[in-house]
Amino acid sequence: MILDLSDDAKEYGRQALKAFEAAGGDQLLFQADTKPETRAGLVIPVLDSLGGFELEPRTDTDSLEAAAALCRSAGYWAVPYPVAERLSRPEDLDVDGLIVIDAGAPEGTLQGLDNRWATVALDGVRSIVTGFGASGPAFVTALELSTLDEAGAKDVALALVLPCWTLLGMLDRAIDLTIAHVSLRKQFGQPLSAFQGVQFQLTDAEVERSGVDILAKYALWSLNTHPADEAIHDALALRLAAIEAAEVVFRVCHQLHGAVGFCDETTLSWLSRYSQPLRRLPFGVCTTRDTFTARLGRRGLTGLFS
Repeated sequence: MILDLSDDAKEYGRQALKAFEAAGGDQLLFQADTKPETRAGLVIPVLDSLGGFELEPRTDTDSLEAAAALCRSAGYWAVPYPVAERLSRPEDLDVDGLIVIDAGAPEGTLQGLDNRWATVALDGVRSIVTGFGASGPAFVTALELSTLDEAGAKDVALALVLPCWTLLGMLDRAIDLTIAHVSLRKQFGQPLSAFQGVQFQLTDAEVERSGVDILAKYALWSLNTHPADEAIHDALALRLAAIEAAEVVFRVCHQLHGAVGFCDETTLSWLSRYSQPLRRLPFGVCTTRDTFTARLGRRGLTGLFS
């Protein structure tokens, strides 16, 4: 078991970071927030230049690792486009992307996009998106669906794992922004970063982030080595850890930024707001935990300590 990305995937992720920054960085999100219909035009040229749509994460291990690195880089810049969902597209359907949904309240971050989309519920039921309902904040819109089949069990794990890599990139950025902030701001004649209480809080956040980092790599490895059911368990474990960690990381980062952390002039505020769909869709922490424990029953996870 090698719980790390290949050197090629790491380099691809670094190049993706540079490409998104060169294309506008944070300005991509600011522009898309004002005009959601411009989202595709802002981001697709960058993905095309990176060869993102040529990746085949379902059939090729190198592509899978590169896709994860790309999602993490997209998350770092809060790229206003469903990169992970595009990369999760099933091979046997004529669609551009795949979204995991809560069958009782199907929603997705598809506002302003005109691609062909499929959805899959945890029970494997796949549907085609036929229309959109009311739109909310952060590009979230209700979905109108037409049921297709029940052959999506093999699709669920990948479509759960890649968005977690996007969220991991957001956690990377939140901590980087906060470290920069407490290093610059001074109180009582010294930078905030010199205070032990600040260091403890940042350590707590980093422990949570690094734990998600390891679990994300394990879940990625599991996709290629475990049967579909076990891979879904690992994907749910990753999702639960990621959204629990996000609560801690963003709480700490907001606290250390102070009131300014909630103002639109601060990048952290935008990052926090646009992390919400990843943390709440298809379901939040409570439902994720309940679903995870119900599926596992008394068996436990398969792994080093099973």
